[in-house]
Amino acid sequence: MTLPTTLSDRPPRSHAPDGAATPAHEAIAVRFEAVTRRFGAVTALDAIDLSIATGETVALLGPNGAGKSTAIGLLLGLLEPTSGTVRTLGLTPAAAVASGRIGSMLQGAGLPANARVGELVDFARRLYPHPLARATIIERAGLGALTGRSVETLSGGEAQRVRFAIAIAGDPDLVFLDEPTVAMDVETRRAFWADMRRSAGEGRTILFATHYLEEADQVADRVVVLDRGRIVADGSSRSIRARVRGRTVRFDSVEPDPARLATLPGVSAVDIRGATISLATTDADATVAALVTLRVPIRDLEVTGADLEDAFVALTSASDEPKESSR
Repeated sequence: MTLPTTLSDRPPRSHAPDGAATPAHEAIAVRFEAVTRRFGAVTALDAIDLSIATGETVALLGPNGAGKSTAIGLLLGLLEPTSGTVRTLGLTPAAAVASGRIGSMLQGAGLPANARVGELVDFARRLYPHPLARATIIERAGLGALTGRSVETLSGGEAQRVRFAIAIAGDPDLVFLDEPTVAMDVETRRAFWADMRRSAGEGRTILFATHYLEEADQVADRVVVLDRGRIVADGSSRSIRARVRGRTVRFDSVEPDPARLATLPGVSAVDIRGATISLATTDADATVAALVTLRVPIRDLEVTGADLEDAFVALTSASDEPKESSR
């Protein structure tokens, strides 16, 4: 998958579809103000406030039933809030979608049977007033060798690249991506995110949902975690990871004494796998200092903090109260 030297064939849009003037780049791309969405007795979103600035790359995380699908539906104008206000690029979501300024790549989106890849790209371009050039779409999505292929013959990763091509066909100012790199190989995944970073650098806003937490950690400027219809964390990956107390002291040693290691200051758990020992600790400095006094030969000592997965699990399992399923 090769990357283009330029991401756009035209300047950003400056007008809404009805001709009413709007700024070329809204300072806030997405705004939820006290948004609640109910489905009968189930509250899927509970009075959430969220603002995403233009040009940000934001990861939306949450367990199943957290309210992500509802938030996405509101963002794309597929749902209306029970109360509160949603604005996308300064417009109602429906108006923003109608203007062609939003592109979406939904995980479950099907592709028309018997269609060829090049035909789908051509069709998608005709839906927008200011589409990207066909060659640019093909290049960005890595579809150069696939344009003549029928969608039935595509692998899972190739089909994802076609969905991405459709999402960017209108040269959107805001792109929503739902599990975008599912089934992609490592090289294609890296090229995909490099392209997204370039796109964000030109002022586009990227909002993506993923279960690959390492992607959120590496790619997103900001991580928003939903649980039980509420935002339980919002900030940089580093700041969210810092909310989880504890560190891991890891080293290699010969014939370790688990009982003795468990008595070291701060140690809450000992994990031994072959010659590698991992100590979960609430005070890494004290643990390492005491470890040195044991006079046991150790090597490859490292101290690490919680990763985003640790933080995600801690944040979304903070309450054991039963909950009704959100969408």
